[in-house]
Amino acid sequence: MLKTVLAACLFAAVAFAQQQPDFSKVEIKTTRVAGNVYMLEGMGGNMAALTGNDGIVLVDAEYAPLADKIRAALKTVNDKPVKYLINTHWHGDHTNGNTAFGDSAVIIAHDNVRKWLSSEQKSVFGQAIPPIDKNGLPIITYDHGPTLHLNGDDILLYHPANSHTDGDTIVYFSNEHVVHMGDNFVNGRFPILDVPHGGSVKGMIAADEMMLAHTPTDTKFIPGHGPLSTRADLEKYVAMLKDTRDTVAAAIQKGRTADQMKQDKILSKYDSLGSPDRYIDFLYADLSRTASGSGQ
Repeated sequence: MLKTVLAACLFAAVAFAQQQPDFSKVEIKTTRVAGNVYMLEGMGGNMAALTGNDGIVLVDAEYAPLADKIRAALKTVNDKPVKYLINTHWHGDHTNGNTAFGDSAVIIAHDNVRKWLSSEQKSVFGQAIPPIDKNGLPIITYDHGPTLHLNGDDILLYHPANSHTDGDTIVYFSNEHVVHMGDNFVNGRFPILDVPHGGSVKGMIAADEMMLAHTPTDTKFIPGHGPLSTRADLEKYVAMLKDTRDTVAAAIQKGRTADQMKQDKILSKYDSLGSPDRYIDFLYADLSRTASGSGQ
């Protein structure tokens, strides 16, 4: 059952590009994480919300057809409107909902999120992704992350260089000790490395280790996908990233191709995270580029 749910999340963006999924069956689950910070789960990337008198600060927005359900879920915890929307990266399962909130909310993201959303892209699965409507584009962008002072909290926005993509933002609600990791951390399955858009396993490891080093021991982590997580969950994830990176790098040094690595089942110890074949492709593309001197 777990693998089925995770697979549905993994291919949500692809399904949306190919045909409209049945959004009428999607329910938005709201979980209080700490203080006035909530985690919302629907179809696509996990969302976070900080509530208070300054209006709701929403992190990611899933899909536009779910906007009314997201608003209804938020009203169960706070009657203020969404005033600020932070994108953790450009992928559609996190940003498609921008168009439903952009008329009333200030959209904030890294410079490269606006860059990628402004023109047609290809997903890591090969599908063409059209540019987003103008009202869904971030209107405040940055190269190095700012700090937002809203609802009595200091919200730190970190931009890790070349991690899941080249435009990631990690959102730290510092007063509540809650971090939204975006897709730099997915709990319960292999990650996606968007290599054509700057993704790098080295950068992902560095981003995750940075947050472990700069947050208290009681910090709770909202992954891009998967259940609410603890420090131990993120530490386990980092260990997996390092081990799989080293395993694939060693195979590359021996001259093995990605297909040969799949045939050899070199990552079979992690089969509980799903089929490793696509992840091997990501690592091979990333590490082969790095080994040749053309990578990040």
